[in-house]
Amino acid sequence: MPGYIYYIKFTQQGINNLKALPERIKQGKANVEKAGAKMVGIWATFGRYDLVAIVDAPNDYTAAGIALAGCSDGLWTTETARALSEDEFAQVVQRLPS
Repeated sequence: MPGYIYYIKFTQQGINNLKALPERIKQGKANVEKAGAKMVGIWATFGRYDLVAIVDAPNDYTAAGIALAGCSDGLWTTETARALSEDEFAQVVQRLPS
């Protein structure tokens, strides 16, 4: 399945409700599975983003739905990037002109 990286940043509403976020993250992971995707992992991070999640999803539509559903309660915003696996990247490079 294609991989997706979700860069997650808490909104002010999320910061105001920090104690509720661990449960909301668990709920989000369950929603990813219900959407037919696989949560590879989620990490709290320092710096520009507060969380980073890696998800394998069957297609862009599923990945977009996951992002929109995750943001719908206003606790965070996301930036989503399509991630190429090592094998996918090698295939892209092989297609480059000489």
